[in-house]
Amino acid sequence: MVKPRLLILIVAYNAEKNIEDVLVRVPRELSDVCDAEVLVLDDSSADATFEISTRIQQSGRIPFPVTVLFNPVNQGYGGNQKLGYHFALTHRFDYVALLHGDGQYAPECLPALLGPLLEHGIAAVFGSRMLTKGGARRGGMPLYKWTGNRILSWVQNKLLRTALSEFHSGYRIYSVDALRRIPFDLNTNDFHFDTEIIVQLVCWGMRIVEVPIPTYYGDEICRVNGIKYAADVIRTVIGARMQDVGLLYDRKFDVARASPYKSKVDFPSPHRIAVQTVRRGASVLDLGAADGHVSAALRERKGCTVVGVDRATPVYRTAVDDFIAHDLNEGVPALDLSKYDYILLLDVLEHLNSPELFVAQLRAALALSGSTTILVSTGNIGFIVNRLMLLLGQFNYGKRGILDLTHTRLFTFASFRRLFEQSGFRIREAQGIPAPVRLVWGDGAVARAAVAVNETLIAIARGVFSYQIFFVVEPLPSLEYLLGAAHRESARRAGTGTGASEP
Repeated sequence: MVKPRLLILIVAYNAEKNIEDVLVRVPRELSDVCDAEVLVLDDSSADATFEISTRIQQSGRIPFPVTVLFNPVNQGYGGNQKLGYHFALTHRFDYVALLHGDGQYAPECLPALLGPLLEHGIAAVFGSRMLTKGGARRGGMPLYKWTGNRILSWVQNKLLRTALSEFHSGYRIYSVDALRRIPFDLNTNDFHFDTEIIVQLVCWGMRIVEVPIPTYYGDEICRVNGIKYAADVIRTVIGARMQDVGLLYDRKFDVARASPYKSKVDFPSPHRIAVQTVRRGASVLDLGAADGHVSAALRERKGCTVVGVDRATPVYRTAVDDFIAHDLNEGVPALDLSKYDYILLLDVLEHLNSPELFVAQLRAALALSGSTTILVSTGNIGFIVNRLMLLLGQFNYGKRGILDLTHTRLFTFASFRRLFEQSGFRIREAQGIPAPVRLVWGDGAVARAAVAVNETLIAIARGVFSYQIFFVVEPLPSLEYLLGAAHRESARRAGTGTGASEP
């Protein structure tokens, strides 16, 4: 049987006191389960780390192939890891273990960390100093570091919805296949690289397992600025969480998911208002049906007949009575729109190449209709969060939300109103929609309170505090329609003899 290949990556910087001890302690029994190799990456040390590593390499004391490389320019803790992981990728290793050259982590634990990867094919195994109660303090971890570790890990778990005992251990083994799937090369070169790679694994839905390891603090020099590191960590996880709700965007956390759309029928949203507005048993045309959440709710709760229009995707057919595959960027579908009681355009127009042309075509298609109601929504670029971000010099597109990367237009209440009024529509009703906090915080008391506050603020200043805009729109009678109505009414009145007589 072919053994998996393991690269033991030892990142080293001014580690001449400990590098020999770390190298010779790599356990020989690793060869029983894998073909192991060692890579020492000296990050431009000013001492004899490279020379000592090279001497050990040539001495034959290490039972594995050893490569020693020296960076001519210091790459930083994160940058040095990037080089090592790239080495693992290009040399087709199966796993790569991160080990520090300062001796803080025991090489003897490598088999224990490798075991879960071999058995379960998970993405990463982390050595945790916090799994054994009291172990970190007994191993010499200073109280201030233990406290900071616990606080930061608690915050990170809350924001990332994870349950790791520790985020700040530098003792890890990654599946190279997992590294191949995430853009770790875009991560920082600084010490919070370890946090960013955790966020990536979580974003990509990969599994992380923790294994208890002993804690050892010797006379190694700590090169981490604790305050800066804590700030970088918090900023990273908050940024990732904000990206998840569509307020920020960072390419390194951009994971392609099957669908970005979630049902918003059961909390304040355009979805819920549309379902509440449509009368029971009505005929509905859902333009841009997406995953069919609204269509399904209208059929199940209101007994409506729903025709969905969007790009062809089989999932839509389960939510509608009929489905028409059509790209709305090609214009309004060639249908008799007058036979529908309602037309839905929920969070659609901002995605089109030319919303103005589409609305004009919609008006033309409804020229002879006097009864069709249009329910339409879009994001409000005037939302308070966007205003504050601009004040701070930020303008960030995201995977979803008001600044979705796929949006071609940004609207305020006034500009959205003009879009319809200038094409011959009348705005019958305009509402501001609160932020979808329940997508972030669930349905707890905090989320409900936040929505209540947001709705109160919308009542005070709709243009500032509305996350989305919802309009009930109807076409104004066209000249053709009005002229036809005049002919019909004239004929009726002439036939009944009720018309006014000439003098």
